Amino acid sequence: MTQALIDQLSDTRLLKSQAYIGGDWVDANSGATFDVVDPATQMVIANVADLGAEQTSQAIEIADKAMREWRAQPAKLRCEVLERWHQLIIENTEDLAIIMSAEQGKTLIESRGEIGYSASFIKWFAEEGKRIYGDVIPHAQNDRRAITIKQAIGVVAAITPWNFPSAMITRKVGPALAVGCSVVLKPAAETPLSALALAELAQRAGLPAGLLNIVPGTDAVAIGGELTSNPKVKKLTFTGSTPVGKLLMGQCASTVKRTSMELGGNAPVIIFDDADLDLVMPGIINAKFRNSGQTCISANRIFVQKGIRQAFIERLSAAASTFNFGSYTKTESTHGPLITQTAVNNVDAKVKKAVSEGAKVVCGADPKDSQGYFYPATILTDLNDSMNIFNEEIFGPVAAIFDFDTEQQAIDMSNDTPFGLAAYIYTESMRRSWRVSEALEYGMVGINETAISAEIVPFGGVKESGQGREGSKYGLDDYLEIKYICFGSIDK
Repeated sequence: MTQALIDQLSDTRLLKSQAYIGGDWVDANSGATFDVVDPATQMVIANVADLGAEQTSQAIEIADKAMREWRAQPAKLRCEVLERWHQLIIENTEDLAIIMSAEQGKTLIESRGEIGYSASFIKWFAEEGKRIYGDVIPHAQNDRRAITIKQAIGVVAAITPWNFPSAMITRKVGPALAVGCSVVLKPAAETPLSALALAELAQRAGLPAGLLNIVPGTDAVAIGGELTSNPKVKKLTFTGSTPVGKLLMGQCASTVKRTSMELGGNAPVIIFDDADLDLVMPGIINAKFRNSGQTCISANRIFVQKGIRQAFIERLSAAASTFNFGSYTKTESTHGPLITQTAVNNVDAKVKKAVSEGAKVVCGADPKDSQGYFYPATILTDLNDSMNIFNEEIFGPVAAIFDFDTEQQAIDMSNDTPFGLAAYIYTESMRRSWRVSEALEYGMVGINETAISAEIVPFGGVKESGQGREGSKYGLDDYLEIKYICFGSIDK
């Protein structure tokens, strides 16, 4: 660990570099480590244990044994442990935010927000775990009675991304532990420190050994292969790209695992002529530039009705000109870097391709040679649905603005994608908001609002954006099996 990062923390015990298996902090069997890099400075901040398939298999064995006692405990006991974990996360918000910002790059304001958001899932599922109800089903025969109960599905494998390295963990681990499952989790190699810090707090909260196991590593193929092929794993939950999600689903088929997938997006924002631009602007800035555009529900295609097109562009470019991209350690920074140089190159290639196809650059599109993986806030206009950028998830601070004339045209353009995660509408017409939101082929729709995610509502997409829902009362379903029990000859 770098001394500079250590010096920023009140509790240095939260900064871990070993894997967490069976309640113990362990090195890789091979002794191998990998570098964790601050994307704002390109400096190595930690060397983390680099595990492979063998230790992943060991973690699964341990998780399987630990789960048997855990799922037999009363829900109230399980949920008391989660409540303590939630409280420790809240109490350590600042240290957790610093760790997150150091490895992921987002500003401290954003990281603090994510820690609060992360904690909310632990508390929510601690409460919901006590409300797993079955049914009594009226039977067709008088001497029989039918009931259903819900039971923990088993060992859960979780693979989480780097863009929200804390929230994507608690959104999966919270419901799994609440219903009686155990978890083997592989965090993104770019951001393992947040996962390990959460494990440290779970241990302090009294979570029994073996229920949460963290297997960091750079060999995603080997670790993922073990998680998807091991018959003791009963469910895989994944957040990441659609191509990788499809690959994992295919690998899970051999053992018929339950899967839940939160995959890529191509989110449209439809801004109608009657929209209140004072309301639109903060929503667009949040939806497009939060986490420097590195969110799966980021505003990827901004459709603006022609009557307000020019006013919208002027206001958005004025706002973008005030952004300050820099390290989380600088108080003037409003936005952080992209996660890697590869990410910068990918965004820049998309912008250059759009320009070659006729797009106009209003601002940005000129990354400077500097320390850190930064890309400037960029606005592109004069776009159409024949361009590559119409069909690609940008994952960077690039606002792609398209014109439209009619309501039906906006709906058709929005739905013209294999993805269906989130969509947004701005209009003052209640009738239009109903019509358009029901016509959009997306799992989530925000009307005059882009901050749509919370622990109390279901998060997830349709089409190639995934399956299953995270958060809300529905977030428990993917971690439970329904068992039907028939009582016969009860009249004797």
